[in-house]
Parts: sequence; C-alpha cells; structure tokens
Amino acid sequence: MTQKLHIVGGGMAGSEAAWQAAEMGVDVVVHEMRPKVGTFAHQTGNLAEMVCSNSFRSDDDEQNAVGLLHWEMRAADGLIMTTADAHRLPAGGALAVDRDPFAVEVTAKLLAHPRVTLNSEEISCLPEDGHWIFSTGPLTSTSLGSAIKSETGSDALAFFDAIAPIVYTDSIDMSQAWMQSRYDKGETEEERAAYLNCPMDRDQYEAFIDALLAAEKTEFHEGETAGYFDGCLPIEVMAERGRETLRHGPMKPVGLTNPHHPDIKPYAVVQLRRDNALGTLFNIVGFQTKMKYGAQADVFRMIPGLENASFARLGGIHRNTFINSPTLLDEQMRLKSRPNIRFAGQITGVEGYVESAAMGLLAGRFAAAEILGRQIPAVPQDSAMGALIHHITGGAEAKTFQPMNVNFGLFRPVDGLKGGRRGRKDRYKAYTDRAKAAWTDWLSHWRLDATH
Repeated sequence: MTQKLHIVGGGMAGSEAAWQAAEMGVDVVVHEMRPKVGTFAHQTGNLAEMVCSNSFRSDDDEQNAVGLLHWEMRAADGLIMTTADAHRLPAGGALAVDRDPFAVEVTAKLLAHPRVTLNSEEISCLPEDGHWIFSTGPLTSTSLGSAIKSETGSDALAFFDAIAPIVYTDSIDMSQAWMQSRYDKGETEEERAAYLNCPMDRDQYEAFIDALLAAEKTEFHEGETAGYFDGCLPIEVMAERGRETLRHGPMKPVGLTNPHHPDIKPYAVVQLRRDNALGTLFNIVGFQTKMKYGAQADVFRMIPGLENASFARLGGIHRNTFINSPTLLDEQMRLKSRPNIRFAGQITGVEGYVESAAMGLLAGRFAAAEILGRQIPAVPQDSAMGALIHHITGGAEAKTFQPMNVNFGLFRPVDGLKGGRRGRKDRYKAYTDRAKAAWTDWLSHWRLDATH
C-alpha cells in the first residue's frame, strides 16, 4: 500500500484524523501552514493549539452530550482526549486543559509517529487526485477559502468567533474575589474550588453594562456580516439583547456564596477559570468580546477584584468559515463533487474543540479504511458521534444550517420515557447508555476487521 493520506490543517480535527489513520497503518502527511503563515488568533506553530478557551466542557458521560463524546473518543483511543487527560486542570465537572503543554505533546506524538510527516507549505487549492482531508477550521486561508467557494458554487457561510481575555493571577485582588465552583461541584476539594469568583452589587452591574454598551467595538471588514454562533456570543452582543441577559448567562450569581460577605447575595458574579497548570493565568469565563483593546482593559477593570488586573491576552474576534455540509457532503464526509476530498472539524459546521476532534476521528478512519480497501458499517446514529455526523451530513435543514455543538436534541428519542424537565435525568441516562452500547459495538467491527 503506497497511497498516502494528505490532511490540510493541524488543529484538533486534523491532528486526530492523522493519528487515527496512522494507527490504522496508513502513511499521513499533515499540511499545516503555521508558523510559516500565521493567523490572527494562533500564537505558536504547534498542532492542536487551543485558541479560544482551554475547556473541553463537561466531562459527565451520563448526563451530558459532550461528556458522552469524551467517552466515545477515549474508547476509540483518541489522541486529543488522551493528551487532554494528561494535562487536566481543576475545573469542577468540566475538563479544562493546560493549553501549551497539551499542544506541545500532541505535536510531539504526531512527529514521533513513524507514519506521520509534517509539511508547512500552504495548500491553496482542492487537488484533483489523491486522498485528502481538509480540516482548516475557522481560520481557513483566503486563497483556500476562494477555492472552496469556487468548487461548491455558493458563498461560504460565516459567523464570528470571539476570544476571551486571560488575566495574570497575581494581579487579582483576593480580598474581594474567592475560589468556588458553582454549587461546590467536583469530587475533590481542588475541583470544588476550581473557579475564581468576582461579585458585583446592582449598581456595579448596571455601571458595567453601561460601559459595555458604550465601549468602542471592532469594525467588520467590508462584505462581512455579523452572524454569531449563540454558544460564543460576545458579551456586549448579549448586553445589547437586554440588560439582564448577562446576569442570566455567564454572570449568573446562583450556586455561589461569597465568604467575605456570606450574608450578602451578589447581584451578579464574574467567574474566571484556571488556564494553566501553574495557576498563574485565569481566563474570564464566557467573556468573549469584540471591544477594542483599550476599551477592554478599562471595562474589565470595573469588575471588583480586577481593578488592577494585568492581561496576558486581551479578547479578540475572528471570522469562522464553514460549508453547507448537508448539501455538500456524503455520509462519509466526502465532498460529493470530488469524492477524493473529505472535510472535517469546524469547517463542516460543528462547533467546539471536542466536536471538531470527533469529526476528525471519523474522517481519519473513513479515509484510512478506503485506502486500505476495508468495508466499515455506518456510524450508529444513536451514538454521540453518529448523532453529530448525521446532523451535519443530512439531518439539519440546509437552508438554515448553522454551527452546532453536540447536544441531546440531536439524538433519537428513547421510547417510553417521560419528556420535559422532570424526566430529563432518566432520559439523558438512557441516551448515554444506548450510545455507549452502540459505539462499543461499532468499534468492535474495526477490531474484528483488523484481524482479517
């Protein structure tokens, strides 16, 4: 077997796709233009660099769809989850990752693999032959984006992803802030104190909202439109939707008690999450923003405890390009007009690190199986992987297709279970039990086939 698999883009999806294919015995070339060609958001040339947040979100595999996706990726020996687990940080019930050593280790593992090579030349066209996976993510280069537009015959869809700021821990006033996970969630004391909390009274909150609304914002380039993904809204956009929106979103004060003033319930709370293993950096949770840098520093220093904050990184905003996958891709993520090309990751219309890596896992296996001449069954729709790939390759309404996180709304109902909020716990457990059985069965076909 001499055919190689070419993967364009070395983010979460590309890294996972490369690992899966190489582990199956296929030679892989990863084409990553960084650091030779940089982007607005990336800081290094490492593969799988975490740009926006350092969180893989909930790790609960019984009551949360993304936690279930974690479970499925671990069961499939996923590189991204294995490495994330090795660089885990306290974050209550979430899986937060020490982002720099995480990316360094993913890069080292791939470069050490005997079947993986790295090429730093930019790919700016869609090749006519060979086996290719395009996983260029939200920051697809202009030239490649133009080639994709030309091939698909339609304008690329876009929304804007915003990046949250990171604060130096030693610049936070702990006489006002305190450490506590919401509802004291977590199995260890460290987990139960994983978040740093900054309280606001009503007057402070109202002044903060006024400042957010008045702050100078980043202007969009000509021809761009501001269609945001709801899971990553800039805080000022949320504030524009209503003065109480933030207080019911990232600044909700529930499940927290201020030890400095235990008898006074905060009107709003800003939470920060540890961003590295040393604990020297914290990111402001849910505070993606498109404010200009000078305005950001002024507005964020209005938060009690952050009056003298020093920022390791201020927030930013970038364009996120994705294709209309329900019309363009087949069930194995191949471009219908050019079956030698697959797409994976955020460019397919999934949202989030975990979802992107999951689609890379599937694309890498699909491509490797095709090269090796192996027959594989369809991904079971009742698994988290199957629910997500079904959504992007046909389950979603093409006319209104927008990026989507994995969620139980994508799963087929389980007969005989109560609907509504009261039945949610039993329903979610039934979803995850069914998914684990389906996914385990699907993985067994790969192992059986490998013995032939």
